[in-house]
Amino acid sequence: MHHKNPHQNKDHTPVMLDEVLKYLNPQKGDRYLDATAGFGGHASAVLDLTGNYKQSVLVDRDELAISHLNSMFKGSGINLLHQDYLSAAKGLVRNERAFDLILADLGVSSPHLNEVSRGFSFTKPAPLDMRMDRRQTKTAADIVNHTSEKQLAEIIRRYGEEPRHRQIANLIVKNRPVISTTELADLVSRAWGGHSRVHPATRTFMAIRIAVNDELSQLEEALPIWLKLLAPGGRIAVISFHSLEDRIVKQFFAGESGNRYDASLTLLTKRPVAPGPHETANNPRSRSAKLRVAAKQKRKGTANADSGKKQLPGI
Repeated sequence: MHHKNPHQNKDHTPVMLDEVLKYLNPQKGDRYLDATAGFGGHASAVLDLTGNYKQSVLVDRDELAISHLNSMFKGSGINLLHQDYLSAAKGLVRNERAFDLILADLGVSSPHLNEVSRGFSFTKPAPLDMRMDRRQTKTAADIVNHTSEKQLAEIIRRYGEEPRHRQIANLIVKNRPVISTTELADLVSRAWGGHSRVHPATRTFMAIRIAVNDELSQLEEALPIWLKLLAPGGRIAVISFHSLEDRIVKQFFAGESGNRYDASLTLLTKRPVAPGPHETANNPRSRSAKLRVAAKQKRKGTANADSGKKQLPGI
């Protein structure tokens, strides 16, 4: 019916699926929130194990992903939200929802990268777009062509961790307007000169994408809300692809766990879990993935392990 093999399409291969299933450990009846459902690879595998479609929610900010999920889970009764994960989380808290499993895979999906017109990639000329949700107005072109040189350098330094941020910002400003992805990539290459294993524009493109989609501040704001949505005993897993994202998750989990009377989380991964060599060989985009998982502590005095399933977490 609505189940599909998550491995069926190379474009849609979910990252670290085995590790996600191992650490989330989905059980029959678990309520599942997928904050970044994408093309449903993780979701279909988790929901096959829980069987609980009606109390589960899949979120994505991209209309292509939502229409794919719609056909994939047709007739299952699952709730699909076409929103960014922060807006969705706020709405779910307002509706006093609770979940036993929460997953956030922060990677840009391969179809985004492969669809030239979206402007995430610089392999072929395309407009400077990079919006994950095309309903928003701010695009990469706005940042590239209308940000001051100082601000642009700071975006490229902070989000791209790019050592030549000043030279790149200077070249961009001198050559405005920059119209296409390939034009931007060529300018960045000029700041580097010579050859490198990774295309010199990779870090700059990542920085601009993060700025366009407000990815880091969304994550900082969403983490405590996901914690509120998690039922006692529930598990939260976050897959990040960027050292700044991973640092935000690490610091949040560390701040909520530890040997303290008021700790709300127990860490299930002491250090981030990385994909195995087989996966990185078959899916090079998984190389930078890091998975961190934590469990929400059960409230003192709960009668039994199942009591968390029936009650809302303390909000």
